[in-house]
Amino acid sequence: MKAVVTGAAGFLGSELTRQLIREGYQVIAIDNLSTGLRERLQELEAHPSFQFINADVSSPEMADLENVQGVEEIYHLASPASPRFYQAYPLETIAANTLGTKRMLDFARTWNAKLLYTSTSEVYGDPEVHPQSEEYRGHVTTMGPRACYDESKRLGEVYCYEYYSRWGVRVAIARLFNTYSAALRNDDGRVISNLVTQALTSQPMTVYGDGSQTRSFCYIDDTIRGLRSMMREAAADGEVINLGNPGEISILDLARLIRKLAGSDSPIIFRPLPKDDPKQRNPRIDKAIKLLNWRPSVTLEEGLRRTIAAYRSVLSKEGAE
Repeated sequence: MKAVVTGAAGFLGSELTRQLIREGYQVIAIDNLSTGLRERLQELEAHPSFQFINADVSSPEMADLENVQGVEEIYHLASPASPRFYQAYPLETIAANTLGTKRMLDFARTWNAKLLYTSTSEVYGDPEVHPQSEEYRGHVTTMGPRACYDESKRLGEVYCYEYYSRWGVRVAIARLFNTYSAALRNDDGRVISNLVTQALTSQPMTVYGDGSQTRSFCYIDDTIRGLRSMMREAAADGEVINLGNPGEISILDLARLIRKLAGSDSPIIFRPLPKDDPKQRNPRIDKAIKLLNWRPSVTLEEGLRRTIAAYRSVLSKEGAE
């Protein structure tokens, strides 16, 4: 079995790539390394079933892939996902999720492969419906600092719909809710990486607004299991499916939990809430349960324990150098 993984040097893409290799796949890993880290794939470099291509999925050079034969699965993960990075690279983010998605759909059509597109809970914007089901159309804006990500992901979904409905390209769309793990860069800028790093280095732990805004966090193992199920199951073809942990927590309570688990005495400080920051985000996963028999199994506390332990190990090694 041969698969393409775009965004393969990201924290989610690299773990997915390793799992596919373990399952006996041949994997073509694509990343332009704008936010991904090549060292995440270092142990695979010499593997006979692994090929890395340093390329932008929206660029003309991707046409060289047209002669690749035998690809059956395409996991299209390429896109900055942290506000820190997609706000630094807004046009590149738009291109990856629109032109890049169209290009990968063209490959899927040529190769008769199935494409799984990783969309995001950000398509729901600052939701007026809670929790959010796949039928909710969102409360979003095109005129704001998050729009480059939110709106390009939405248009990527439209591309998937058109290729599925017009040409029968097998596609499945996963709307991911705040995936995290120990593999998140400690400079990633997402809330868990920020708070864990601050707690372990005795820095003030930054909470934006009053911390009452809520999120739902899904550990990477559960997310990847969901993605693999969506690729395998024909019932997911042409569907949009939420993949997330329905356990909801406020950001202030998250900071307190991380501080407790890390054994930290860092103070919690408050900063102004960023523009367009959603007040609530929580998935309904009825569809994932029904079509995939999927539900998350790693609790937030267990996932945070794993993340904290890994960050502590990395920071300890850095301090010893």
